[in-house]
Amino acid sequence: MKKPIFLAVLLAFVSVWGFAQTDLQPAAIVNLTRSEPITVKQFRTEVERMERTARRTLNEKERRDVLDAMINEKLAIQAAERDKIAISDNEVNQQINQLKAQMVQVLGRQPTDAEFATAIRNETGLEMPAFRDQVRRQLIVQKYLMSKKQSTIENIKVPTDAEILNAYNLTKAQFVRPDTVRFSMIQVPYGADAAAKTRAKDLADRLVREIGNNASKFDEVVLRGQAPNSGYQAGDVGYMPRNMESAQRVGQDFINTAFSLRQGEVSKLMEGQQGYQIIKISETYAMKSLELDDIFQPGTRITVRDYIGNSLLQERQMTVLAQATEELVTELRAGRTFQIFERNLTW
Repeated sequence: MKKPIFLAVLLAFVSVWGFAQTDLQPAAIVNLTRSEPITVKQFRTEVERMERTARRTLNEKERRDVLDAMINEKLAIQAAERDKIAISDNEVNQQINQLKAQMVQVLGRQPTDAEFATAIRNETGLEMPAFRDQVRRQLIVQKYLMSKKQSTIENIKVPTDAEILNAYNLTKAQFVRPDTVRFSMIQVPYGADAAAKTRAKDLADRLVREIGNNASKFDEVVLRGQAPNSGYQAGDVGYMPRNMESAQRVGQDFINTAFSLRQGEVSKLMEGQQGYQIIKISETYAMKSLELDDIFQPGTRITVRDYIGNSLLQERQMTVLAQATEELVTELRAGRTFQIFERNLTW
């Protein structure tokens, strides 16, 4: 019996070794300034990540597009290194902090490191160290592109007033602000079990009795809630439009209560998805068809005119950047700057 077992182990070892050796084979080699391989494992890992995001298997052309993108990135990074273009840790941190700021707008608070890492993993399929590396590579490529095509990008024309007006007239039906409120909220978390929920209800009832209908008392309770170990969370939540997206996020009962209150009024105690809630309305906005000089989004100074102008400018920038990128890629791929190994592209 020992010989067959030994043979099976040996065959398994040879199989694993062969697979590992295949992983190390090059799918492509980039050699603009130095020889740098893209291994089969790297290529397959990127394809599989794209497939998880797309929730389907990529076809042969899409796989080749993935490999081309990896080649183009390495060519641009080698060219950037040649031209002494680099990205600092501070620049990477700034980019990541901008993403965190976007999460703040969604959550209404600063996300924890674990929440941010989970959001990045769900969105990109990458853990934080790999995501930081990806951000650094993207910033290097962008910086190199700007350095080579700066004059082209700087010559993009800002939309004229006439162009903005024409765009507004074509899309004015879309510029309708729904009923909107701004509110502050006190939330007592339910906790992990029935006993914790009972304690949360007791605390919420005490706060309701203390506040009553008094807006000033509500503000006092909000301030106390920002202290450590208060037992509840409190603060300004921001603006909420009356639409399906908001209803799906907070529930129809919450929407009905919020939009039944006048400015300065305090709500009854509500049961939310995560805790007991009391809100106070601080601003109200009725539904309105917006004109060019109306504020596009409450809480900002951005007008409809600004929004349309920025959108038109971004469209032009994207068109010019796409053209500049294509020109740069063509330049970098000219000559024998890379080699693709067709036999290693299937698995």
